[in-house]
Amino acid sequence: MFISINEENPENRKIRNVVEVLEKGGVIIYPTDTIYGLGCDILHPKAIERICRIRNIDIQKANFTIICKDIAQLSNYTKQLDNKVFKILKKNSPGPFTFVLKSGNEIPKIFKNRRKTIGIRIPDNKIAQSIIEELGHPILSISLKSDDEILEYFTDPSEIYDDYQKLVDIVIDGGTGKNIPSAVIDCSNGAVVILREGEVELKY
Repeated sequence: MFISINEENPENRKIRNVVEVLEKGGVIIYPTDTIYGLGCDILHPKAIERICRIRNIDIQKANFTIICKDIAQLSNYTKQLDNKVFKILKKNSPGPFTFVLKSGNEIPKIFKNRRKTIGIRIPDNKIAQSIIEELGHPILSISLKSDDEILEYFTDPSEIYDDYQKLVDIVIDGGTGKNIPSAVIDCSNGAVVILREGEVELKY
């Protein structure tokens, strides 16, 4: 299914349709404030396994990221944040950053890794935010890579649909995506370590 959703004013009916698919264990492709991502409800292990097959990722070694609505929701899935990390999150969220944090007890078992960390994003994208709000909890996010020799990531939703319509349940057209992924900031050990640069500098 291909659904066009208004970037600035996401239609409630369409958001509800997407969430109903997620609640049934479906897989979607959706826009963020950076690149398009593969997503599913974090409470559906079978959907997570399906995404790993689509991306040819070993589920045991995967570094998963979840998309949260805000810092309040984020804090439910992490260990208690110290003041330094909290201030950085507040200054840079929502925005094009993935923060690696110590995972909390609310994280589903399938997400737990040896480092006991989780990547968390709060994107500045109204469609993604609306989906999470309607669902009531975070969704999984894995970047959608392209085989194109020039563009590393898909930017055109119609091209995404052409390639993935048989692999996922919904492709959302939320406008042209970017070709630069989020910066990755590791805050799991107290220090702030930039693992991957993005298009926006981190505010301290």
